[in-house]
Amino acid sequence: MSTAVDDDLWSAIGDPTRRRMLDLLLSEGSGTATSLSDHLPVTRQAVAKHLAVLDRVGLVHAATAGREKHFRVDETQLARAVAQLNEVGSTWDSRLQRIKRLAETIERQKQETENEE
Repeated sequence: MSTAVDDDLWSAIGDPTRRRMLDLLLSEGSGTATSLSDHLPVTRQAVAKHLAVLDRVGLVHAATAGREKHFRVDETQLARAVAQLNEVGSTWDSRLQRIKRLAETIERQKQETENEE
């Protein structure tokens, strides 16, 4: 399976504050900028800006209730991000295995050369 990497999505979840916000929203089910700011070392305005980034890439969606917006995680989009991460991880695992085999071959050849001398 080939999953195209979405740079905007990764950029959005690359920020530690936004990852913490996603964790909070997943554990609570939903939240507002105010309720999230109670658990984070940033202002409500900063939380609102982070939520706008997450909303722009589809990781959260807002529902207006009175004067507040309640945000929920879009689990389909989050699953897409996880799939991308898993695919990139597998690719890097394969690359690292090839590098390891190459290094072991070089080391083995070096030892054989030293033993011949």
